[in-house]
Amino acid sequence: MTLLTRWEPLRDLATLQNRLNRFVRESYSPEGPEEALTTTGFAPPVDIYEDEHDITMKLEIPGIDEKDIAVHIENNTLTVHGERNFEKDEKEENFRRVERQYGSFTRSFTLPSSVDPGHVSADYEKGVLKIKLAKKAEAKPKRINVNVGREKIVESKVHGKAA
Repeated sequence: MTLLTRWEPLRDLATLQNRLNRFVRESYSPEGPEEALTTTGFAPPVDIYEDEHDITMKLEIPGIDEKDIAVHIENNTLTVHGERNFEKDEKEENFRRVERQYGSFTRSFTLPSSVDPGHVSADYEKGVLKIKLAKKAEAKPKRINVNVGREKIVESKVHGKAA
């Protein structure tokens, strides 16, 4: 059976870049290669979706205490900052592989002018930070009824007038 795989050169380049960055961090960190594994920064993935009333953001940040998460808005920019600390309970020399990312992260998002900065809420549950940004009343879509000229035509025919 032959299996075709789509070649995505940009994905391959990104993977290569990540590996090179990790190699350099591990090899040339002043604290040594073991400490470099535990102090890297990372960027948690985010989903952003919008409906007629709100813009909702969901950041995936499992393993972080809510006290280590900060969310603030300044100059029309939403910033989320947090930190995942390495668990020192385990001896580092016993690890065979460390794939989870540790350290601090900061994600910033420019907010559209339709967002009301006074009506923002954030909830953290099951490793997902959910931020709801309410839209301003004037930014919400309004339905406008369109009158169709049929009534005038029907009315004209009833009175015997030409349309």
